Amino acid sequence: MIRLLFFVLAAASTVAAAPAKPVHVWEKQEITLQAGNSYSNPYVDVVAWVDLKGPNFQKRVYGFWDGGATFRVRVMATAPGAWSWTSGSTPADPGLGGKTGGFTAIAWTEAEKAENLCRRGLLRPTTNGHAFEQADGTPFFMLGDTWWSTPTFRFRWTEDDTPHPMGPEATFKDMVKFRRAQGFNAIAMIAAWPNWANDGKPSSLVMDDAEKTLIRQAWADRKTGSAKDQHNEGGRPFLFPGRVPGYEDVFGDVDRLNPSYFQYLDKKIDYLNSQGFIPFIEVTRRDSGPAWKKYYKWPDSYSRFIQYIFSRYQANNVLLSPIHLDSMQGTVRPHTLYSEAADLVIQKYGPPPFGTLVSTNSSPSSLVNWGSPRWLTFHQTGNSRTHDFYWYMTEIFRSRPAMPAIAGEPYYPGDRYLPGEFVSYNAEGGTERDSLYNRSSMYGNFLSGGFGGHIQGSDGIWQANIEPEARVKMWDAFPWESGAQMKHLRTFAFSNGTRFQDLEPDADLVTPNKNYQTMTFEGWAFCARTPQRDFFLVYLEKGLPQQVRVRGAIPNAQYEARWFNPRNGEWTDVASGILTANTACRIDLPPRPSEDDWGVRLLLKR
Repeated sequence: MIRLLFFVLAAASTVAAAPAKPVHVWEKQEITLQAGNSYSNPYVDVVAWVDLKGPNFQKRVYGFWDGGATFRVRVMATAPGAWSWTSGSTPADPGLGGKTGGFTAIAWTEAEKAENLCRRGLLRPTTNGHAFEQADGTPFFMLGDTWWSTPTFRFRWTEDDTPHPMGPEATFKDMVKFRRAQGFNAIAMIAAWPNWANDGKPSSLVMDDAEKTLIRQAWADRKTGSAKDQHNEGGRPFLFPGRVPGYEDVFGDVDRLNPSYFQYLDKKIDYLNSQGFIPFIEVTRRDSGPAWKKYYKWPDSYSRFIQYIFSRYQANNVLLSPIHLDSMQGTVRPHTLYSEAADLVIQKYGPPPFGTLVSTNSSPSSLVNWGSPRWLTFHQTGNSRTHDFYWYMTEIFRSRPAMPAIAGEPYYPGDRYLPGEFVSYNAEGGTERDSLYNRSSMYGNFLSGGFGGHIQGSDGIWQANIEPEARVKMWDAFPWESGAQMKHLRTFAFSNGTRFQDLEPDADLVTPNKNYQTMTFEGWAFCARTPQRDFFLVYLEKGLPQQVRVRGAIPNAQYEARWFNPRNGEWTDVASGILTANTACRIDLPPRPSEDDWGVRLLLKR
């Protein structure tokens, strides 16, 4: 899908040769510049860019240092037509400034777009702000998987395409194809951690300014390999030694990058796009911030790294994030730390030039953690996982300005937390109970307002477990039924075309809809309805009584009623096929086909 056009410019050159043939819109183009001067640390000392012009487009697009004297600026055409650029830099450099070039972009055919959804353009909010669509207007519903360690050797990269069965020999490409066959279209990852090193010390190295102690989280001590030994074929993301006293061999020097590491990540991002996946790339994880702030110039150093990742992947079809904020433990309030750095990126460089959407993985939600800063363009909930927390999605739906929302870190199949962490639920991975909990998370979050989609994260995969002592290896979790059932959420959502984008969440439209069990996945109901009251979607968890009522219908109106089986994605009519609301706007649902969880669609009979 992605064609790289290399404009290799010597310091004395003036104009780069034009490409021999047109390129496509939404297709990454790469401009390569060679610095004429020498710098002790090009990553810190130099900013390079091109001023890009095209149809209805005129913006400065920033580039990045890629080792030696090489700087790259990645661009894309957002519309067919002639595009041109002129380069510049700070400080002025004879090899980086004053270069010019251009290309002609053409549209993809409908047949070509059907082969790969990434050809339809970057994601954007729908008109009402509550869901996603692509640049050509095609609705997009995210079904994602959590592979935080995607950049590393744990997701093994190979240049050849030889297939391998899911097991110890499976490669990154095998895993992508496995999930693609199951209907997934997104992968969540963390670009880099400065403290990735396998040295027997905690993976969550955090310097707390208040207590001046190292915070060692309990989950980091589990022998799962989580976040440890996370290099790739190009090495580690930062150079060593670092500056944190006593941890110079653990916490890398965040002001000295290793471009080779990111060059291997480039291959994986390109491959994901070629397979129709939209990666969600988070810059780094929140436990890096306090030490980063204490021993480096903050927020300048951190905002520089945000911009580096944003610039490197701005011309891929991706979603971006300045921080993975899955917990507030051991950090100061984010608006005084990470938001300061994210705000500085917007002040210095502006928002992503091609319209890439930006969010953060958050706990319990991005709205709670951040509000609506100008750098955040879609919301998510995460890490507060049982059905009592789905309400945070509804809070996002009701907030203004309206933004799409996804469940970014909900229930993780097979992830059995230690006692006292989060909640005391357990389900063995791959079991029906585990799949049941995952279905509650999927359908409950969706009907609570998560009309942007859902990202699951299976035990073994999110930690990238490959160690012999790991309880669940990553390849063990891929075949679990919970992953295979993800695609049925899309079937449920699109049961009335794109009308799901107009739904409004309201669990109180179902009675009864709650029991006293809050930290579980059974016994509750969720519902969303259009303002016209002509379309309802309902999810009934296992454990609800058989006598369930839906209210808020049009009085005396008839509704076509269907059951939805979330285990296999099949629809069946209720016994009569038609249910009639009474004068009090209530519809009594017939007994469910079984005691399991079920979905319901009510569609006004015209």
